[in-house]
Amino acid sequence: MGGLLFIIAYLLFLPLTVWNYFLVENKKGYFKSSAINLDKYANREFRTLWNKYLRTENGYHFGEIGETISSALGKNERDETLTKTGKRLVWLLNKLDKNHCIKSIDK
Repeated sequence: MGGLLFIIAYLLFLPLTVWNYFLVENKKGYFKSSAINLDKYANREFRTLWNKYLRTENGYHFGEIGETISSALGKNERDETLTKTGKRLVWLLNKLDKNHCIKSIDK
């Protein structure tokens, strides 16, 4: 039953997001806000994956509630505890936005 509910929720998310967009009055920043919320969710939900592949054994742990993936990456970048995969991801994000992960660190 859980798998079916997951699939239904997943399939409904995008169309409901678009529908909701047309209903909100203040559209400025709507998609950016949604992207940040998804990022925070993914940091927590996929913490086991991120901790295994993006940081070294002694690195900063992914999965803190309310923290973005970029913030956790930034802390590992700062502490020099990224794996090769983590470094590649930070490089890509930095190509899109200079010093993205460092700027994203939650205090």
